[in-house]
Amino acid sequence: MRGARSATWVAGAIAVALGVSACGGSSDSAGSEAGVVRAAWGDPQNPLEPANTTEVQGGKVLDMIFANLKSYDPKTGEAKNDAAESIDTKDQQTFTIKVKKGLKFSNGEAVTAKSFVNAWNYGALATNQQKNSYFFSDIEGYDKVAPAEGKPTAKTLSGLKVVDDHTFTVKLTQKMSTWPTRLGYKAFAPLPEKFFTDHKGYLDKPVGNGPYKVDSYSKGSQMKLVPNPEYKGDDKPVNKGVLLKVYTDSNTAYSDLQAGNLDVLDSLPAEQIKNAKTDLQGNYVSQPAGIVQTVSFPLDKGAWSKKGMEKVRKGISMAIDRKTITEKIYHGTRTPATDLTSPVLGDANGYSKDICGDACEYNPAEAKKLIKEGGGLPGGKMTVSYNADKDSHKEWVDAVCNSVNKVLGDDKACVGNPVGTFADFRTQITKGEMTSGFRAGWQMDYPQIENFLTPLYGTGASSNDSHWSNKEFDGLLKKAAAEPDTKKATKTYQDAEKLVLDDMVAIPLWYQNGVAGWSQNVSDVTLDPFSVPVFSDIKVKG
Repeated sequence: MRGARSATWVAGAIAVALGVSACGGSSDSAGSEAGVVRAAWGDPQNPLEPANTTEVQGGKVLDMIFANLKSYDPKTGEAKNDAAESIDTKDQQTFTIKVKKGLKFSNGEAVTAKSFVNAWNYGALATNQQKNSYFFSDIEGYDKVAPAEGKPTAKTLSGLKVVDDHTFTVKLTQKMSTWPTRLGYKAFAPLPEKFFTDHKGYLDKPVGNGPYKVDSYSKGSQMKLVPNPEYKGDDKPVNKGVLLKVYTDSNTAYSDLQAGNLDVLDSLPAEQIKNAKTDLQGNYVSQPAGIVQTVSFPLDKGAWSKKGMEKVRKGISMAIDRKTITEKIYHGTRTPATDLTSPVLGDANGYSKDICGDACEYNPAEAKKLIKEGGGLPGGKMTVSYNADKDSHKEWVDAVCNSVNKVLGDDKACVGNPVGTFADFRTQITKGEMTSGFRAGWQMDYPQIENFLTPLYGTGASSNDSHWSNKEFDGLLKKAAAEPDTKKATKTYQDAEKLVLDDMVAIPLWYQNGVAGWSQNVSDVTLDPFSVPVFSDIKVKG
């Protein structure tokens, strides 16, 4: 599951873009420190433990204070070795990992093979209650440290072995050629001895091995990061630090940005987006991010699970005028989807501009025909449920339903169904209480098609909210994982994706862009494929 983080982040992804986080009045702390980038931020949900951070605000900090075995190119998203000297395998199941020598944490501790093995064992162990524990589920012995039922019968993963100070091996439960790609995700970050010997001290002031280190943190106010003098990697900051200022209202942040009291804002208010480029004198970027939005259905029971409903779902997809909706509501910050992944993957990692084909094209006549052939909407109507605690979903849900209703000639055929808070909404989904369509979204954990398929559509997968099950699909996932040729593996994953789209388990809507604006005080502001500013490259003028 990117379960926790993806569902939460994307549920909040638009919410974050509309300003769920940050301090209502930051002008009182507007003073600029020479060379320091001032950026809008929100307090993390949990303490900054890599295996327990599942949302974007905490992840933003972890990206700056940790360097993983892999990192993702900020332009292409390509996974490349970072703290790893090499990652080798002869059978795609047992991997030998060599950690670069001379690496240190910000407190001077050496980064060793044990730094990774101890961190992964801690993250996997059920009694530590780390939300990202499932990321270690492919490693041999996970069923013992995090059993589905009962208490753990082991404290460490049997598939992890330290060979020497800078070498360790990983044995997976099955072959998986693309497994190393995910090692840039922060759940796999190394941890210093301080984390285990003085846990409270670590939580008060986290210690990492990345480009920055935590200088100070005042909850509800700000966190200051400064360059880590021990960092020897390729991403050394060109600035003197980053001041993350907490906001609770994005409009206040936007006003501060315009006034020069803030330098970087990557959560622009929706109502300001259409004017942002002009307001900010061109200091604005909108680009595709690794996020896709969909409408899903409960397929394990009830009317939507019946034979023929795949035609109805395909008809609904063809009844949605994605182009008009994204243009009128999102002003170019959303792009109509043509698959279930994201353009940021590129062709090599599985993105396809035509795999959905006609099913994702607006075609009123064919849509109406398919819905009729499939038996029609169950009971003559459908709902699209969404969390109503933020105003970011009602507008697009109403637009989608209006599009469907127009095709069917019935203004009550599809209606939005607001559900209290995000927590209420997710509870209904996890308890299997959904009876019709519901909004869904996914932010990638790592740039590979597998991450958009396995957690969401595999039988019994942690984020398979539709409860769809297809043996052929599961078989293709295993085949792709075991394929040593990544090009062939990607093609097999796409074959699996076609099965999801044939059943239209989830209707692809649009890809979500990352957006950001910046002040005249800084330059070289870019977003990575995860829609996060590349802080180490930002230059402060003067």
